[in-house]
Amino acid sequence: MSLRYAVLGLLARRPSTGYELTQTFDRSLRTSWHARHSQIYPELAKLEDADLVEVVGHGARRSKTYAITDAGRAELRQWLVEAEPDRSQRSESGLRLFLTPLLDPADRQATYQRDLVHVDQELASLQEVRAEVRAAPEPEAFAPQVELGIRINTVLRDWLREQLQASAGGPGHD
Repeated sequence: MSLRYAVLGLLARRPSTGYELTQTFDRSLRTSWHARHSQIYPELAKLEDADLVEVVGHGARRSKTYAITDAGRAELRQWLVEAEPDRSQRSESGLRLFLTPLLDPADRQATYQRDLVHVDQELASLQEVRAEVRAAPEPEAFAPQVELGIRINTVLRDWLREQLQASAGGPGHD
């Protein structure tokens, strides 16, 4: 259900094509909500059928530019202000990190190292987005979320480094 509101929120920011929405999910929203190209287009069709978005332009290769309607803005506002979010979190990577101590030391080291490589790549990518946002002529409404992603990944990187050191029997190992 939250994909609906993520799409409405992005369209409240500015009219976009499905491709542009996919790019925004990949670059700006990935720390909060992941959506694939194959999920976004059906959601746009549902939102259009519900009169929450409308097509405001057509481009090359039959692309459509969508904009949020007044009804869409009202629904988004209601969801943001009145609906209580599901605060439970499910993260496969978080569960794997929780269970990693069950592994033998070599597998534990390899798992932490693999995750550290991923987090470092994510951090580098988010730092590129932050640089683009800072260089943009207009302030980006979602710049604080990019910063949040950087902070979360920085903490995770530091924690993984500590776990690598501890699992290797380094300083601070109990």
